[in-house]
This record gives sequence, C-alpha cells and structure tokens, in this order.
Amino acid sequence: MPVPIPTLHLFPILDKKLVELLRSLSPDDWQKPTRAKQWTVKDIASHLLDGNLRTLSISRDKFFGESPGNINSYQDLVYFLNQLNADWVKATRRLSPTVLIHLLETTGTLYHEHLSSLDPMADAIFSVAWAGEERSLNWFHIAREYTEKWHHQQQIRETVGQDGITTRALYYPVLDTFLQALPHHYRSTSASDGATITIVITGEAGGAWSIVYHDYQWKFTTRPSSPSCTITLKDEDAWKLFTKGLTLAEAQACIQLQGDRSLGEPIFTMLSVMA
Repeated sequence: MPVPIPTLHLFPILDKKLVELLRSLSPDDWQKPTRAKQWTVKDIASHLLDGNLRTLSISRDKFFGESPGNINSYQDLVYFLNQLNADWVKATRRLSPTVLIHLLETTGTLYHEHLSSLDPMADAIFSVAWAGEERSLNWFHIAREYTEKWHHQQQIRETVGQDGITTRALYYPVLDTFLQALPHHYRSTSASDGATITIVITGEAGGAWSIVYHDYQWKFTTRPSSPSCTITLKDEDAWKLFTKGLTLAEAQACIQLQGDRSLGEPIFTMLSVMA
C-alpha cells in the first residue's frame, strides 16, 4: 500500500540544509528574535535538537523519562509539551552554536535511521492529535515530524533572510500534511448536506484541498461540486497560518473568502501544531 504523504526521503535533505544554514550564521544571527515569539534563532535550533533526542529516547529506546501526569484534555497535553519545550530551551542556552550544530548533525542521522525502521502502516507511538486522531499510522506521524522540522527551519530562514526550502519538493508535503487537520478543525461547523469547502493555496508549492459535509461530519473529497466557500491564500502565508505565526488580523488580511463566509471564517484559527 503506497504511503499517502511520502516524507521519509526528505529528512536527510532538510537536515543537510539546516546544518549548512546554521554554519553560515554570524554570532548576531543566532540571537535574533523569530516568529516563534519568545524564541531566538539559537532557541529554535535547540528545539530541533530536542526533537531528535526525544524521538530516539522514546520511540527507539522506549525510555519515556518525565511522566506527563494526568492528561485529561487536549489543553493539558499542550501545557505539558510547552513546559517540556521551555525547560529544554532554557537549559541548552548554555550550549555553544558549534556544539548545537555538531549534535544536530549527529542525531539527525540516527533519527532518520530510526524512522526508516518503522513500518509506515503500523500504529505510531503517538497519534497526530491536532488532526483529531486517537490512533495514527507511522506514515502520518513521520509526516507530522517532517512538518515540525520544516517549519522551524523556515522560521530561522525567515529571520536571517535566507530562502532554500520553499521549493515544491520540500514544501508541498508540509502543506498536504497540515491540511489533514481540516475535517477535525471544522467538526463544530454545521452546514447543509453536500456543502463543500475548497482551500486553494497559490504559489509554486500550492494546490487545492476540499471537504464535504455529509451525515453531520466533514470529510475530504476528490470530486468537489461547486464549492459553497472557496478559501484562497498564498503559499508564503500558509505555513505561518497553520503554525500560529499570524495574528487574527494578519490572517484576515491575507486570506480571501468567496461564497458563504460563515464556512470560510474558521480557517483563520486552524492550527496544525500542538499549540
């Protein structure tokens, strides 16, 4: 069975580009603030290292370390993860950029080797919660991890003014993965049976995704009828929207809605990250 969104082969490319990028930075670049609010460029690099190490420890070595305690809601999980991330970033501020680069290069290879060992159609160790799944397959978990690596590297690139990963080959899988959150995000939005919403992302990495309302739920459709609402935005804005990188006002300014606006407006708050 083919993998719906293949991303595994892209990790080494993305990691190589990250290491090249970080090696090119000046001392001042490392301390620049980013779109990730309180995090600098160096903080994001540290967070990417944490992603490698945490996956190797938990998924490969089955060592879970700190217990999350009682997780009774999505927000409980978000709070726990945010605290883990903050603790790590604070602790690793004592590491030099040179050490961070070396660790990222070393662990990136081990990380990819581990992901390559997983059966893409087997159950993942963690579900993709932002897509509303209580059980996910490894291919989706891997695609989710790819979006994490991509968008954090893109935050660094945006800050220091270096493009390099917005090609269709590297960016389209990110958008395709992010938009798997559409049906879950719209779960509280009612419509007439057969109503469709189409989101169009323009630009080199863009495409179109449609969902249809049937039997009181939204599902993807490959054969949309005339859309009840069409949502249009540029690929340069899409990744920012889905990673909490835009304010509501900024989202409203860069997204065009045609048709039933009540069906389009929920897109302003859609997230494809744990936030």
